[in-house]
Amino acid sequence: MSKRSVWVDTSGSKGYRFHDEHPFHPIRLELTEQLLRLSGEFPAAELIVPPFAEEEAEQAICKLHRHDYVDTVLALSEEHPDPEAVRKADAFGLGADGDTPFFPGMHAATRSIVAGSLAAADAVMSGSADHALHLAGGLHHAFPDRAAGFCIYNDAAAAISHIREKYGARVLYVDTDVHHGDGVQWFFYTDPDVFTLSIHETGKFLFPGSGFHHERGDSSGYGACLNLSMEPYTEDESWLECFGEALARAAAVFRPDVIVSQHGCDAHAFDPLAHIHCSMKIYREMPRMIRECADTYSQGRWIALGGGGYDHWRVIPRAWSLLWLEMSSSPLLKAIDGDSPNAALLPLGWPQLESPDRPDELPPGWLDDTSDWTPMPRRTEITAKNREMLAIALQHIG
Repeated sequence: MSKRSVWVDTSGSKGYRFHDEHPFHPIRLELTEQLLRLSGEFPAAELIVPPFAEEEAEQAICKLHRHDYVDTVLALSEEHPDPEAVRKADAFGLGADGDTPFFPGMHAATRSIVAGSLAAADAVMSGSADHALHLAGGLHHAFPDRAAGFCIYNDAAAAISHIREKYGARVLYVDTDVHHGDGVQWFFYTDPDVFTLSIHETGKFLFPGSGFHHERGDSSGYGACLNLSMEPYTEDESWLECFGEALARAAAVFRPDVIVSQHGCDAHAFDPLAHIHCSMKIYREMPRMIRECADTYSQGRWIALGGGGYDHWRVIPRAWSLLWLEMSSSPLLKAIDGDSPNAALLPLGWPQLESPDRPDELPPGWLDDTSDWTPMPRRTEITAKNREMLAIALQHIG
């Protein structure tokens, strides 16, 4: 059965921009929207975030984040911030030399992101849509008292809290970013009605250094937290094997009322900030698996957010577009999945954006031709370690 899917407008959040050299750049959104438009797949009608959502977002931010932190973000959002606020910036993870440096207008820009994720949650939970996609969202590293990992306010946690408070629904949060979804996990670490599942490169080698299998929740929330800590240089088959088995087990045991997923695109081999060796195949398959779980356990209710990803040209536009194609049940998926290989090419003329950062060569198709990729020499060992980790991680799940 066809599902109603809505695309949340991201124009209000494109001011979320640290500086031109920063890897977290809004060009990712522009390139994705261009690709979908040229493919004839961009939605004719977007969900425009209503003005009152900004007020709701402000309230949600103040519920989630400590007041002194919010006050500091506000002060540092000025064009010429007070020196006292600048002096405090490092203590709140916003120092000019850190990974999440303050910038003018950051409070308003991040509030817009929170508002978009709240609007996506309401669209699905009210029944006006089955699926909602907000690609500007997914700032999963923000904590109550500090920014981290390019994230200022935690819109994913705000949306989940909103769903819990307004609709009383049980939420399965699925994080596919290559970096552990630490902020969301810790917000709900003792909540038995929010299950957090994160697949990521092991924190032994990658920021934020957490997300190990022994992190299983605490107090009444014990057992409602599942971490898949993958070995560096994991490839498609091992990644999807672990993700598929873990997602199926978690959904079957937890039986969520709604799924909220975060879709960072940085587990690809081209990504410059991680060490996983996957192809575009995982970004075709993971949304399919999530949708199947939503159809089976949560009457199709599915809210998807963006996230990380730092190969702006070759990876993110294709990965996020594939997510939308799955959410919107696009007929193009038949071609991408192999019924008509020639139709699986990207549209002529994409991208229309010129930039000195644009690579000389871009992938011609929706999926990667991995036939000339150098195989990982430790493939068997990596796969075995991932299976061992999965077995341990699943011991407390059902």
